[in-house]
Amino acid sequence: MVAGAGAASYADVSSNHHQEAIAVMQAVGVMVGDQNGNFNPDKQVTRAEMAVVMSNLLGLKVEDFKNASIPFTDVPEWARPYVAACYAAGVTSGTSATTYGSNDPVTAVQASLMMMKALGYFQLSKDFGSDWQVATVKQGSKIDLFDGIVAGASTAMTRNDVAQLTLNTLESTMVETDGM
Repeated sequence: MVAGAGAASYADVSSNHHQEAIAVMQAVGVMVGDQNGNFNPDKQVTRAEMAVVMSNLLGLKVEDFKNASIPFTDVPEWARPYVAACYAAGVTSGTSATTYGSNDPVTAVQASLMMMKALGYFQLSKDFGSDWQVATVKQGSKIDLFDGIVAGASTAMTRNDVAQLTLNTLESTMVETDGM
């Protein structure tokens, strides 16, 4: 795929960024720029913003979750339906039983786990073994989820890297589970 005019139309997207991924995210409506016509590729993505990306990627009916009950006390009103939709879909969880970590930067391992859960990985607790982070990085590497991304597991993800991670996810194969 060749980068379209979409990424080039963002004044702040240069050849140093994942132009193809940004163009695809814009074209499919998963990630778009701001009201000033910027993509803000170097801006860190919060966990609440990652819920928006995941909701858009999965086509979740966020409007159905406006009044949904979630166990997290730290989710701002604007993000509540997105977090609730992702939580109900099983692609995200909290940082504790009562906190989501809405304003915390999403780390590479957290974002990739959300993506892999959307692909059908890690549906059972036994899938993680003894360390969910190690299992996530191992599986993500195995399916080339991190291609083009230079980040450690605990590195805060930028919009640039989330766009590439999302494109890599779209190019991955979904898991077919045997239900066991």
